[in-house]
Amino acid sequence: MNRIIGIDYGRKRIGVAVSDPLRIFASALDTVPSAKIIEYLQNYSQNETIERIVIGYPLNMNGAPSEAARDIDAFLPLLKKKFPEIPVTLEDERFTSVLAHRAMIEGGMKKSDRRDKNSVDKVSAAIILQTYLDKENQKI
Repeated sequence: MNRIIGIDYGRKRIGVAVSDPLRIFASALDTVPSAKIIEYLQNYSQNETIERIVIGYPLNMNGAPSEAARDIDAFLPLLKKKFPEIPVTLEDERFTSVLAHRAMIEGGMKKSDRRDKNSVDKVSAAIILQTYLDKENQKI
């Protein structure tokens, strides 16, 4: 079955998550240097069919795009050029980092591991993707 990829985009590194084949659960997958994300997705798509890419989109409290949204806006044309057949969805990522830290604490992760930004990025990507999956599954 097809998978949905979740992305927590950052200038230095990108958290990646993936859905299960039934598109019910999101799992943290990896953290990739930003310059390597296209190559990573190309390699991943050789073994799995990517149905959709969901990218966390940073919004301010008033709903307007934040400064960091410009980085994603610049990334989107490249992503669409390299993967024209895969639809891309932007998902509000407000509070994702806070939720990621909370999930890691509740999951019993050691404090030293929670300080690792790679872990936070992966978990944030999973939360972004899970938010999208939950919305889609409510429509059914």
